[in-house]
Amino acid sequence: MGAGIKPAAVIERGWQDFITNGHTSEAVISQDIVESWTRCYVSGIDPYNGVCYRFLTPSKLKELLNKRKHLLKTARPIMMNLYEFVKNSGFIVLLTDERGYIMECFGDQDTMIQARQLNFVTGADWTEESVGTNAIGTAIVLGKPIQTAGAEHYCQKHHTWTCSATPIFDKNQEMIGVLDMSGPADGTHLHTLGMVVAAGQAIMDQMRVQEKNVQLEQSNDRLNQIFRTISDGVVIIDAAGIITQANPVAEDILGKTKMELTGVSITDVLGRGIPSFERALQRHDAYNDIEVLVDTIDGRVHCLSSGVPIVDNDGVFAGTVILFRPMERVQKLINRLSGAQAIFHFKDIIGDSPEMAEVTRMAALAAAGNSNVLLEGESGTGKEVIAQAIHNRSGRRKGPFVAVNCGAIPRELIASELFGYSEGAFTGAKRGGRPGKFELAAGGTLFLDEIGDMPLEQQVALLRVLQDKKITRIGDDKTIPVDFRIICATNKSLWEEVEKGNFRQDLYYRINVVSINIPSLRSHPQDIPMLFDHFMKAIGGDQIWDEIEIDDRIIEYLKQYSWPGNVRELQNVVERLIGMSQGGRIRTEYLPASIYHPDQPSITRPVVVVPNGGVNAVRELRKQKIEEIERSEIAGLLSKHGGNISEVAKEMGVSRSTLYRKVNRYNIGL
Repeated sequence: MGAGIKPAAVIERGWQDFITNGHTSEAVISQDIVESWTRCYVSGIDPYNGVCYRFLTPSKLKELLNKRKHLLKTARPIMMNLYEFVKNSGFIVLLTDERGYIMECFGDQDTMIQARQLNFVTGADWTEESVGTNAIGTAIVLGKPIQTAGAEHYCQKHHTWTCSATPIFDKNQEMIGVLDMSGPADGTHLHTLGMVVAAGQAIMDQMRVQEKNVQLEQSNDRLNQIFRTISDGVVIIDAAGIITQANPVAEDILGKTKMELTGVSITDVLGRGIPSFERALQRHDAYNDIEVLVDTIDGRVHCLSSGVPIVDNDGVFAGTVILFRPMERVQKLINRLSGAQAIFHFKDIIGDSPEMAEVTRMAALAAAGNSNVLLEGESGTGKEVIAQAIHNRSGRRKGPFVAVNCGAIPRELIASELFGYSEGAFTGAKRGGRPGKFELAAGGTLFLDEIGDMPLEQQVALLRVLQDKKITRIGDDKTIPVDFRIICATNKSLWEEVEKGNFRQDLYYRINVVSINIPSLRSHPQDIPMLFDHFMKAIGGDQIWDEIEIDDRIIEYLKQYSWPGNVRELQNVVERLIGMSQGGRIRTEYLPASIYHPDQPSITRPVVVVPNGGVNAVRELRKQKIEEIERSEIAGLLSKHGGNISEVAKEMGVSRSTLYRKVNRYNIGL
């Protein structure tokens, strides 16, 4: 543009020369202006006119204003400020879109009247193709700020005007509009263009700020949405431990509204004396998965809690985000991942004999209620199948099914297995403690198999839990509410155990609300063919069942056998037959020797009833075998650790006193 304002007469002479000859020899005229004149000359623009004849229709103008409403809203205050600098000096301020259509126009009244004579009004097309060289149209072509004064305009009717325009770009550097300030030619100043450029930059800066604000609002909305919908309870406390925010899940867990929680000290909610939490408040440490019991109007709520400190950009502690997860939900997750789910249903109870029909009827009645159930029957009769079927038809079917074999757990470990323990409860206790089976069965069913083998001292604790529905972990003094249904099973006559003094009478009546006696297989041999078919398909698959030929006499042999192992033994026999089948045929001689007797011309094998003494003898042999294994293990560990009782007890996970008792019982020399 040069160092100063060009003489109007020189520019006028250059314009006359160009209009007459198609070129100009005046070097003072900028190259940008000359190139614009050339474009107008080639396009056939009338240099003696300059009135705009191209307009948007009213509907198109309305559509444009709606499309650019954000730009207009941002630009109007800045345009007003710009106008304040030149007010009453004959100037107007305009805003166009990137195509040159005027969207907004205001200024001095006299100048607005002159502008209307040129159709320099809202909706008009002010591009070079429409009205020749002008600051708006030429700025669009060049993509940069420009000032056109007097005869620099291609059309003579514009020579009384001076115009300064600058493009406006969005965040992607796409042109979205042009800001222009126009007025009398004798008011031309270089600083006018500078003011317009500054105003245009202010518009773009403001739009970027607004865009950032929108992004921040969106991010804040997303975070708030996460905060409101996250499955864990979340509270935020400040540096002093005062609750400032709580999400709906936290309100539900803690039994208080956000209004009731806000402004309350977190220690009033969680209580005092929790080491990990005290460190979080005092030393600003994070903590993970500590157990807390929260007192609410509905009782105590057992939760896992984690906390993460909030630190600002200067490293200053600003508070803590605290998460609560109900233990019941944690236990459900553990049960799902560990397989604590019932897989059997009523369709898996095989048999249509009267005996099995009665079992199914009683089980269905039990499933409809929530009473404790006692299943009595010999080993292998399918007591757990019945228990799982009851659970899967009951109102607790969506909860866990946790099975515990009371006869398979060492006497010293039954309490910790059922009730859990706290951290430091005994030597070898896991850090953080461990929930027991009652807690893991929350919302579902706890199946206590071999209940008759539970030690008397634990029967007392079990009775208390059944009465109060609360447990206390070993080594802790806090009571934890538990919600479960109990199904017990035994292969003994539990009433006989009561009479012998081996089982508490009050506990017997507590668990024996619904009693189901599951018959031995030998008492309903008519169900053996159906069971045989079921196991053939279950073990071998439908294809094997369809392809294998089975000797006719096999079923007769099976029906005459006494089945001391009941249904479980039959299942094992079927698995043996499938494994030994050759050439697509299962032969009679593949049966175990205890079932198949080829030297007998006819199958008249009597049904043999195994007396209780026989069952007890088997159990005694099993106990002796376990004791032999345990004695060998202790002796080996004592040798390994040079007789160090503490090291051996630590590795076995028992107390020193327990280990001493075992050493004395097994007569192991130290």
